[in-house]
Amino acid sequence: MNRPRIAIPEPSSLDPDYSARNWRLYAAAVESAGGDPVRIPLSASQAEVAATIASCQAVLLPGSGADVNPARYGEPLNGSNPADPAREAADELLLQDAFNLRKPLLGICYGFQSMNVWLGGSLIQDLPTQKPSPVAHSRVQGQLPPLHPVDLLENSQLRALAGDPRSRVNSSHHQAISRLGDRLQIAAICPVDGVIEAAEIPGSAFTIGVQWHPERTCQEDPFSQRIFTSLVDAARAWQPLPNQVSRP
Repeated sequence: MNRPRIAIPEPSSLDPDYSARNWRLYAAAVESAGGDPVRIPLSASQAEVAATIASCQAVLLPGSGADVNPARYGEPLNGSNPADPAREAADELLLQDAFNLRKPLLGICYGFQSMNVWLGGSLIQDLPTQKPSPVAHSRVQGQLPPLHPVDLLENSQLRALAGDPRSRVNSSHHQAISRLGDRLQIAAICPVDGVIEAAEIPGSAFTIGVQWHPERTCQEDPFSQRIFTSLVDAARAWQPLPNQVSRP
């Protein structure tokens, strides 16, 4: 069985240690699911990135310690962490490739937010102050990610993967989806405070964004494992299509 190539950008150009440590987690999750993780260096030129992406069958956008520049969704700075222009440039090329060629796409945490903004959506810049909740969405430094419930919407791909209408997920984010991007539909929501926890594009082979971190739990959690297995299976089945669509 062939091992499809999954393009994964380095998480951050601002913190090399964080980036190296966390990239390995995403790579290990892809490898355990039968895929071949392909590093996209944030220091590479656009031509180099484009050439590497062309050899891949799917895209995984990982988390990051940065936040998407709010100017990208037409809002002033209001609680966002510093942006990472190099990561944003890489995501732009990866998203363009994924949507133009209809490649499978998985966005995780920042990667989900990046995908949402690219599709015309917006973000809540600081959950603790702008949408207070008893749910601890943010990770406390030095502690394991807290767990909280998510409701998985009927007929969503994620609900089919979980095999249950509710799951528990880890949580490590201070931003969240505000306005959904074009064609995205909610796939999971926090039942306590209504925070959007996942979204999908219906009818696509695999276009999913999740706010939590399945790469951290895929060794012991079957639901997390199935997310990566489904991504790799979709990548293995992907074939170039005629009459490619442009960015919505």
